[in-house]
Amino acid sequence: MPLIQVRGVDHYYEWIRSPAADKSKPVMIFLHGWAGSGRYWESTAKALADNFDCLLYDMRGFGRSRLPLPEAIADAPTLTYELEEFADDLAELLNALQLGRIYLNAHSMGASVATLFLNRYPEKVEKAILTCSGIFEYDEKAFAAFHKFGGYVVKFRPRWLGKIPLADIFFMKRFLHRPLPRAVSKAFLDDFLLADYEAALGTIFTSVSKEASEVMPQEFAKLSVPTLLVSGEYDLIIPAEMGRQAAALSEKVEYALIPNTAHFPMLEDAETYLQKVQEFLGVKSEFN
Repeated sequence: MPLIQVRGVDHYYEWIRSPAADKSKPVMIFLHGWAGSGRYWESTAKALADNFDCLLYDMRGFGRSRLPLPEAIADAPTLTYELEEFADDLAELLNALQLGRIYLNAHSMGASVATLFLNRYPEKVEKAILTCSGIFEYDEKAFAAFHKFGGYVVKFRPRWLGKIPLADIFFMKRFLHRPLPRAVSKAFLDDFLLADYEAALGTIFTSVSKEASEVMPQEFAKLSVPTLLVSGEYDLIIPAEMGRQAAALSEKVEYALIPNTAHFPMLEDAETYLQKVQEFLGVKSEFN
């Protein structure tokens, strides 16, 4: 399993390249969402591999990027679960892999991390795609209820849940408008059950917070890197209108709505998603 140390934590990563390797290809890095892993980007990366060397990696505390025991990183920098910290993790990953200017494709919480990264390190990115991202207004009661519910969800995740028939279908129901293959849904549930408790809980509080509701509109407005923001028409997690409002804050951001999809448009309607992405990037995918 390929691992690379970033700020004291071993991060899982893998390359997806076309068989006809071309050293001149640009690099596209994929960022996953909350409690997920890079593996749900695999089909998208394979479709774009003729034009890009695609790098998938699992963010700290998620997927296969397991957090070490505290005593194992006694001399490492103190890391928090602020989204800015994950943006800095990405910058360190680029340095560790000796990568230059990249393309970035990010989803959900990963798209928030990517937005912060774009403004902190604009010189490192050629173009970016933000999938299922947006801005929201602060609601004290709603946020408190969400944090309380999220805490229960993160705390009570018995591993045996993954062995219950159809558990993955029920788990993914809120995220989808179109069903996914069972193997894909099961992988999502497995990643959720595997996510580190502190990382999963910490990012709930930093992603959905009063500070985030104030900071993220400013971050979208500052974007200077050409960016495509993609929403799913029936997304209940980050409604399309939130994405539309975010895209309108910067002239550098184009907006695309994928009909009849929800929170995973790249999987629910891969062909339409890739068409929008390739038009933005000026490349062709395997669907052409």
